[in-house]
Amino acid sequence: MFSFKKYVKTHMGNFFTDARSITMEGIYKDTDNITPLIFILSTGADPTDNLLKFAKERGFLEKLESISLGQGQSKKAQDLINRKCEDGGWVLLQNCHLSREFAGILEKMVLEFELKKDEIHPEFRLFLTSMPVDFFPVSVLQNGVKLTTEPPRGIKANLKRSFQEVTDEWLNDCKKDDSYRKLVFAGAFFHAIVQERRKFGPLGWNIAYEFNDSDLQTSFTMLKIFLDD
Repeated sequence: MFSFKKYVKTHMGNFFTDARSITMEGIYKDTDNITPLIFILSTGADPTDNLLKFAKERGFLEKLESISLGQGQSKKAQDLINRKCEDGGWVLLQNCHLSREFAGILEKMVLEFELKKDEIHPEFRLFLTSMPVDFFPVSVLQNGVKLTTEPPRGIKANLKRSFQEVTDEWLNDCKKDDSYRKLVFAGAFFHAIVQERRKFGPLGWNIAYEFNDSDLQTSFTMLKIFLDD
């Protein structure tokens, strides 16, 4: 049977058939101090860890502050944005879909960014995460850079996603690095299988659970602590 993908790979190379993952470095270049970056969430994917790693690489980890929106957090989020606009820090507002009351405030603030662009610190950045909801401000979507984060499909794609941030320095940081490497692979492989099982819903589980990227990173952190001890 003729395979178009195989034909392209044979004659043109893997570059045109393998999916290229988008990096935070590439996304960051499309933002500025008045253009928010909006992560549109889906079940099983969490961009927070990648953002924290990117902030650390750029030396902005201490200047990054986050708030998980919900009841009573609107005023805190508004004050944080105003403060970071002055000192040039980064703001991460998580789960905007949990606060309908903040939607109108966010829309007004983003629209005012354009009017007072010269007054906003050039290194200020606003990051938003939200599940798709009908009350999310349309003007914010139009003025922002949008990125949909979805868990990869297939065990191979899941493993590649899990290992794309792994470095030799990170693996060698454990006192029992040989055992750590083996267990990291086992953990990533288990995570990939669990992600693929989501299509079966609650079958085989007592409760439904997302098993997202943060769960995998937390597992690696706890694994390193246990091995070091």
